[in-house]
Formats: sequence, structure tokens, C-alpha cells
Amino acid sequence: MRIGELARRTGVSERSLRYYEQQGLLAADRTSGGQRDYPEQAVDRVVRIQELFAAGLHSKKIGQLLPCMRDADGGPSEIATPQLVTDLTGERERIDRMIADLANSRDVLDEVISAASLGV
Repeated sequence: MRIGELARRTGVSERSLRYYEQQGLLAADRTSGGQRDYPEQAVDRVVRIQELFAAGLHSKKIGQLLPCMRDADGGPSEIATPQLVTDLTGERERIDRMIADLANSRDVLDEVISAASLGV
């Protein structure tokens, strides 16, 4: 499929798809005219990349992780390593800390809203 169709099907901009390719996260063949030609499984790959970015991982970490994941279900492939598990556990702990920090910020905001509401 061409880049425009992949962008439409995944909701990701063509610019982002080119970036993913530059970073080695996504691969495309080239037609005789030089246009990108993505396989069907690129849809799952792009969705997985988006999920990993949303989780706060950076492109270098995603590049290390993707070869160890199956695109269709996100499960581990046969080449997943103990180091990958260690790295991902660290990422999960980082996300847990961020969630706790956000919950604390929300609690402080709730207190301010409550106090400000008394004066209204």
C-alpha cells in the first residue's frame, strides 16, 4: 500500500511515517517509480509504534523493542531477551511514577478548587 493509504488507515501523518522509516521502526519496499510500498502488516506495526510512543518510550527504545514483539498481538517474539524484560520493567516503573505524580497533582488541584469554591 502507498504511504497515503497507510496514513489514512492508521490516522498517522505521512510525515510521521517517513520519520518512523528514518528511525528504522518501519520498512517499505520501493516501486520502480521510487514510491514507498508498505506491506499489509505495516498497519499493525504503526499502531504498535503509536502505542509505545503514547507510553512515553522514545524512538531508540522502540527500535530496540520492536524486533522482540509480534505486530499483530504485541506479544513477545522468539527473540525477546531477559535484558528486554529488564528494560521494559524499568519503563513500567517510570510510567507508574508518572501516574503517581499526576494523581498527586490532581489531588492538589482538587484542594485548590475546593478552597476557591468556598469563596465564590
